Amino acid sequence: MKISLKKVKLIAIAVLAVSASYAGVIQVQKTAAKQDNTLTSAEKKAGYTLLFDGKTINQWRGFRKDNVPAGWTVEDGAITLTGKGAGDLITKNQYENYELLLDWKISEGGNSGIIYNVSEDPQYGATYHTGPEMQVLDNEKHPDAKQGKNGNRQAGANYDMIPLSTPAVNPVGQWNHVKLVVNKGHVEHWLNGKKVVEYQLGSPEWEALVKESKFASMPGYGKIKKGHIALQDHGDKVWYKNIKIRQL
Repeated sequence: MKISLKKVKLIAIAVLAVSASYAGVIQVQKTAAKQDNTLTSAEKKAGYTLLFDGKTINQWRGFRKDNVPAGWTVEDGAITLTGKGAGDLITKNQYENYELLLDWKISEGGNSGIIYNVSEDPQYGATYHTGPEMQVLDNEKHPDAKQGKNGNRQAGANYDMIPLSTPAVNPVGQWNHVKLVVNKGHVEHWLNGKKVVEYQLGSPEWEALVKESKFASMPGYGKIKKGHIALQDHGDKVWYKNIKIRQL
């Protein structure tokens, strides 16, 4: 079958057009993937603000410190714990009713946590003496995953209190997306689009769990209504990015 030169040219033009279109899609996808640590128009409209711009940690400081401790730094657009002994990082501002969004990635065998409603009152010696924790963990290689009760120390759990209602964590080396809702004592942990924990601070069920947990001897645990949000230094490398908050 003979194909005229004109048809060959038309086919070549069509192929080039499709290739250009496909390349454009790829470029858009690459561009979209680079938009970490920014607010979408929908997020701006909903009232979110950034707690991290991808470059500086100036909205955070160390627990009971005026500055950001050595060991916490910015690495590849993420707040990163790179060394032991830095101490927990907390927001400069305090929050009461809010919705927090962030992404985390843990190192192999690593442990960290998102601790909320934290008080710096001198009577409390650590962030977890007052603040409940959403666990950040390598479930496969950190021993804490097999301790506690019914998985209540695994990633996404209300640490040592309430286990996940459904599996949701991504493997080590992958990012996990968090939505944490704290509103008039009602708390929700969301992990990778799934609601995995829900409870009411101060409820009879909550108080019963406290009595059976490692926090039983901590009188301020879960009692603070307005406090700081903390990223835990547990001695292992961890990354946090896309940290956004809106007050409810």
